[in-house]
Amino acid sequence: MGRQVHLSDGEWRLMHILWNRSPQTVTELVHAVAGDTGWTKHTIMKMLSRLEEKGAVRHEDGGRAKQFYPVADRQEAVREETESFLRKVYGGSVGLLMSCLVDGRGLKPGEAEELEAILRRAGKDAGEEQP
Repeated sequence: MGRQVHLSDGEWRLMHILWNRSPQTVTELVHAVAGDTGWTKHTIMKMLSRLEEKGAVRHEDGGRAKQFYPVADRQEAVREETESFLRKVYGGSVGLLMSCLVDGRGLKPGEAEELEAILRRAGKDAGEEQP
């Protein structure tokens, strides 16, 4: 995304749709969220306008309707949002976040091994010796 872009919950929803399948018209986006949001065409148009102002999407004129494309990189957006959440809620402490997640909901089968592998990889990246 180049510069950091903060997205609202609704904007995240539209971005996920665009990242999964683009281009999309306003009508296609309305249909994609109609089942669980009830957003109108006007609401979607306003949100797309804000996303364009933020530099997260762009449009091209095509046929009878504008075609919307994501500009923001999904991985970068997720990383920025995660870092922001970690700082805001946990004071930047990954350990506190993990403790809260594990204490709050426990681990599903296989998740402990996945976390151990992530920690080993992080240790290698930091130059620590691994057993």
